[in-house]
Amino acid sequence: MILFFVLLGNVVCAQKNDLVHYVNTLQGTNSDFALSRGNTYPLVALPFGMNSWAPQTGVNGEGWKYQYAKDSIRGFQQSHQCSPWVNDYAVFSLMPVSGQLKIKEKERAAKFSHHNEIAKPHYYQVRFENQINAEMSPTERGAHFRFTYPKQKNSYLLVDGYTQLSHVEIHPDKRTVTGFVTNCRWAPKGFKNFFVLTFDQPLTGYGTWRNKGEKITASAQQETGDNIGAYLQFKPGVGVQVKVASSYISEEQAALTLNQELGRFYRLEDTKQAAAKVWNNLFSRVLVDGGSAEQKATFYSCLFRANLFSHQFFEYNKQGKPYYYSPYDGKVHDGYMYTDNGFWDTFRAQFPLNTLLHPKMEGRYMQALLDAQQQCGWLPAWSFPAETGGMLGNHAISLLTDAWVKGIRTFDPAQALAAYYHEATNKGPWGGANGRAGWKSYYQMGYVPYPESQGSTAQTLEYAYDDFCGYQLAKQTNQPFYQEAFARQMYNYKNVYDPTTGFMRGRGADGNWVADFDPLAWGGPYTEGNAWHWQWSVFHDVQGLIGLMGGEERFVTKLDSVFSQPPTIRVGEYHQVIHEMKEMEIAGMGQYAHGNQPIQHMIYLYNYARQPWKAQWHVREVLKKLYNATENGFPGDEDQGQMSSWYVLSALGIYSVCPGTDQYVIGSPIFPKVTLTMENGKKFVIEAIGNSDQNVYIQSASLNGKPYNHNWLTHADITNGGKLQLIMGDKPAMQRGTADEDKPFSLTSANKH
Repeated sequence: MILFFVLLGNVVCAQKNDLVHYVNTLQGTNSDFALSRGNTYPLVALPFGMNSWAPQTGVNGEGWKYQYAKDSIRGFQQSHQCSPWVNDYAVFSLMPVSGQLKIKEKERAAKFSHHNEIAKPHYYQVRFENQINAEMSPTERGAHFRFTYPKQKNSYLLVDGYTQLSHVEIHPDKRTVTGFVTNCRWAPKGFKNFFVLTFDQPLTGYGTWRNKGEKITASAQQETGDNIGAYLQFKPGVGVQVKVASSYISEEQAALTLNQELGRFYRLEDTKQAAAKVWNNLFSRVLVDGGSAEQKATFYSCLFRANLFSHQFFEYNKQGKPYYYSPYDGKVHDGYMYTDNGFWDTFRAQFPLNTLLHPKMEGRYMQALLDAQQQCGWLPAWSFPAETGGMLGNHAISLLTDAWVKGIRTFDPAQALAAYYHEATNKGPWGGANGRAGWKSYYQMGYVPYPESQGSTAQTLEYAYDDFCGYQLAKQTNQPFYQEAFARQMYNYKNVYDPTTGFMRGRGADGNWVADFDPLAWGGPYTEGNAWHWQWSVFHDVQGLIGLMGGEERFVTKLDSVFSQPPTIRVGEYHQVIHEMKEMEIAGMGQYAHGNQPIQHMIYLYNYARQPWKAQWHVREVLKKLYNATENGFPGDEDQGQMSSWYVLSALGIYSVCPGTDQYVIGSPIFPKVTLTMENGKKFVIEAIGNSDQNVYIQSASLNGKPYNHNWLTHADITNGGKLQLIMGDKPAMQRGTADEDKPFSLTSANKH
């Protein structure tokens, strides 16, 4: 009997430590151009690795790398893709072929069933209908494959150079293939991704091939050109292990990385086990107790995706020191660099989550931002891997300020402010977020006019928030010039509020409001949304927004109306239904379009207007109805971890409404208990006694044993360790959290004291 309980305890412990089994990397893959359930793909990767690997159902060069509805796989790709809308870069792929040698994508594609597929962060496996079994596990800059072929059939492995110029070189005696690919839209001239592949089985044949013209050259050992590939032949029915690593610096560095990351792993199982350990160590730092298996699956699947972007863009030399090829100036530099992130998406939740879980990395990242600015001339806004200037706003300053106020002070604030000042008073050559579209008008008139600038109202609102971040960093570091420069502009949100209609509106250069206003119409002065969505983008001064809108009662009524409005679509200046519109309609929450970023913080604004219980109820509704761990897991584009980070933070019971302050606004946690372990080993426990699907309302709270009524926590409250205890119930506690001091930070309130 004693032995039985010992064994049972070991099983429970093993299950508790093996959190990776909850994750489904197929989450959100049932997507296409017209409707996004995440626009994700089932990759294997390590946290923030330089690359990932994924099965490919789509055509080379298409953004939709893997779609759940497809029934065949064309290859296994090295990937860096943030979003199908920007496609991918530095791609090459492997594909096992049995029987007749086929190189064309459509002909070599192998049919499969999801029943014969395992999709985890540390391991992907699929058995094709042709009986080839494919497996892969990741390292930070490489991967370990095993392809097992059916008996008595020719066994081939294709190396596909994807699109654009590529080079392959086969070394039969060394069982090695080397080469490079160049496919990249945003990179300096001469950009290359060098790769090295090694095999544990001898080659019985080999050659090169071209996608264009379908030319196969048997026994050729090297070739360079557009769309070049190689093929390797092995004994029939053999199991072949393939190790691969890559480098942006050189072929020699790729070989060094292969040895650094994969040299100690003889079997695929070794790499798989090591990758699982990395993820389990991270997941165990956000340990949830209670809740259903489905809730845990959704939570850890989201936590996985929240820890993928940005990608490391640095490598380690022979001395183990970091250095990198700069995607900005094309030179090699010492230190750290990170790429592949659109800050318009991720400043809201993904980076604030990083400040909690990965402060050491964030410190390196902030210096890397300033290094990038020196190499590029501009702060990154959307790097992929170089600057694309995608979307709007200058949100690098949000990241820098948020890090600083949370004690991550690895950079020179004077350098950061000078870089941001340059950003705010110039327009760069790339995209809407490289410098500032309409900056002169914004500075002189206090807003960006329409139609001179598309998305002008959205730009005005986000510029005002970014200027608050500049002001905040200048104030905290005693730099009066920048503090004064940004102080007058951080209130510019007021200049696009129309008290007659009660909405943020487009405004012409003559000062008049744009005619024919329809708050349901998308586009025009608004970016990827309408007036209902952009009303709330005053992250730094919600109290000021409440005043503009006529007080708390009117403010709350307007918040309520977002949900009570029908989910009517008016295409407006888009002139067609875009996927974000359709996703709002399907969500069935009125005009609350959670599938896109502008409104994702809105629910938490009830905390600023003495009705925190409404935030608690709505948060739980979104967590329950709009997310799951299946192929239909997201209510829109996942966007480099932002949507997943929203879920993770909200499931914990907190959210970063205003990055650049040290506060997290309190919502309603879904688990009875969560234990956060900081990098420094300190633990913060969030315990929700009586929590259930019905008991979503906080009745009372205590922080470290003392009664706590505030609707916010500070960063230090969490990182110093301690315990937040919540008593939950099924009815609102309408007297709790309603005092002035219980409201989260607002600039207007701060200036009153």
